[in-house]
Amino acid sequence: MKKLLLGLAIVAGSLTFAQTFGVKAGLNISTISGGDSKSKAGFYGGVLMNVPVAPSFSVQPEILYNGLGAKADGNNDVKVNLDYISVPVMFQYNATPQFYLEAGPQFSFLINSKFKYNSYSRDGKDFVKGFDFGVGLGAGYFFTKNIGVNARYVAGVIDIAKEVNNVQADGKNNVFQIGLTYKFNK
Repeated sequence: MKKLLLGLAIVAGSLTFAQTFGVKAGLNISTISGGDSKSKAGFYGGVLMNVPVAPSFSVQPEILYNGLGAKADGNNDVKVNLDYISVPVMFQYNATPQFYLEAGPQFSFLINSKFKYNSYSRDGKDFVKGFDFGVGLGAGYFFTKNIGVNARYVAGVIDIAKEVNNVQADGKNNVFQIGLTYKFNK
């Protein structure tokens, strides 16, 4: 038992020194499924920690601000603006030292929501759930040791609308992200 605990402590200690921290930011193109909506542009940005767990595999948890939402299809000027703090946990396969593929869950917590119709604006927290869950798939490429580009698609798994008057509306957040990543030197 002592050998097992010592071995776990050594592995945990080596992972602590191998991790890399960084920042990332970019463009969101988001929609809400289940209706006739058009995509809406937004911003995302935050911090990351990359932890190698094997020569070709790493785990990358992130904390991101995510601006999501959608526009209504048709003549009406209707916009849904949703602001989340998202925590994706990406499992990355490093195909080469520069190129990686990733997949993993994303947990999002609503911090603000607005419904806009022409010049009228209304808080949407009565209509939108405070938690969202999605699954992300993506890829990235590092031009240098520190600077890279990344692309990711996150498909919503749960409906984001609250039940109102015994009616549950369908609609899941879906977002395509493209951006830049900067990893700090060790």
